[in-house]
Amino acid sequence: MPIKITMPQLSPTMTEGTLSKWLVKEGDEVSSGDILAEIETDKATMEVESIDDGKVGKILVAEGTDNVPVNEVIALLLGDGEDSSNLEDADSGSDKKKPAKAEKEEEPEEESDEEAASEDEGKEQPKAEKKKAEEGKSAKSEKKAEAGSKTASEDGRIKASPLARSMARQADLDISSVEGSGPHGRIIKRDIEAALESGGAKKDAAEQAPKAKSAPASVAPPPEGAEFEEVKVSNMRRVIAERLQEAKQTIPHFYLTVDCTIDRLLDMRADLNGRSDAYKISVNDFVIRAVALAMRKVPEANAQWGGNVIRRFKDVDVSVAVAIEGGLITPVIRKADTKGLAALSNEMKELAQRAREGKLAPEEYQGGSFSISNLGMYGIKQFDAVINPPQAGILAIGVGEKRPVVKNGALDVATVMSCTLSCDHRVIDGAIGANLLTAFKGFIEDPLTMLL
Repeated sequence: MPIKITMPQLSPTMTEGTLSKWLVKEGDEVSSGDILAEIETDKATMEVESIDDGKVGKILVAEGTDNVPVNEVIALLLGDGEDSSNLEDADSGSDKKKPAKAEKEEEPEEESDEEAASEDEGKEQPKAEKKKAEEGKSAKSEKKAEAGSKTASEDGRIKASPLARSMARQADLDISSVEGSGPHGRIIKRDIEAALESGGAKKDAAEQAPKAKSAPASVAPPPEGAEFEEVKVSNMRRVIAERLQEAKQTIPHFYLTVDCTIDRLLDMRADLNGRSDAYKISVNDFVIRAVALAMRKVPEANAQWGGNVIRRFKDVDVSVAVAIEGGLITPVIRKADTKGLAALSNEMKELAQRAREGKLAPEEYQGGSFSISNLGMYGIKQFDAVINPPQAGILAIGVGEKRPVVKNGALDVATVMSCTLSCDHRVIDGAIGANLLTAFKGFIEDPLTMLL
């Protein structure tokens, strides 16, 4: 039997994906480990590898198809000694493997309340009336048998193989209008081909539109007469929108801001980078190190809301926002408080590079107990970041710029960086947040303490 290639679940939150691009075509020979396709998930665009050797027999889902459910068959791979004739077997053979119990559940012998009542009443009726009732019941049974032979059951389900469904979807064919010739009236490949040859009914425009969540009532129509273009919302952008809307609606945010003088940090950075070519430490690397050490110093902030409990983590796992095409992703540096500046710098560069290439593994961007978002490189002075649920805090880093400051009672100029902490008030109250920022500021303004 041909091997079924299905839409993989590439993250715990993934229920469907977009088949962005096929990297093989029908007839191609593939080996285990070869890249078959690119899948856009709710987090990133990732590559799907073949786990078997064989030949691509049939591509069932065209590239660019949205909302493909997890585990739906997207292609069939032919093994040794198999040819295109085996594709028909794969299409209809799934019924043979279906357990009898499942088959029975799919087509239950339903008996209405009226039929049950009439059967009880028949026991007490005279023979003539009972015979009449039995004749009526027989007619009903024949009617039910006739209805059961049709493709759609009374609850509206269409009995069709995965291959047939994919063919109908690609051809915009109304599958409910196709008569099934497979077991129990199931629609299979040859039924779709026959319907297409005879010019089967096309779907209505409303049915052809991809399934999507209803737009919220707050979405306003465009201004009358305004010229605009509509940009398709990617899975990543949709998930970002949903999660951040959830965050602002369900997490009680409050904000604390502190200004950090970073002249000593800049001097140390220049000194360290001049000592070796094995690393290139950035200001953001110092920020990650300072956050990790501050979280260790104020463990009450290294926590998340758990309903009836507050979960306090033993490890300090820091998520760092990285801008990529179509959105952003937050790779996680695990046990960041145990790593030095050079190790943090090299790990962060590698994670950021693979994030932009869409090659991060799910465990590399899931989890994390706290986040950092740095827009300083874009010249942003200060901003309030939205908490990434279920985390309880995120630190927004602004640009380091020359500003007038007062030192020892006299006006001076220093390089100042504004940092704003967004807190989940259910977990981090004002005192905890202030202590965390104080600890962070201490490490940033006295960077030598980060090396101890």
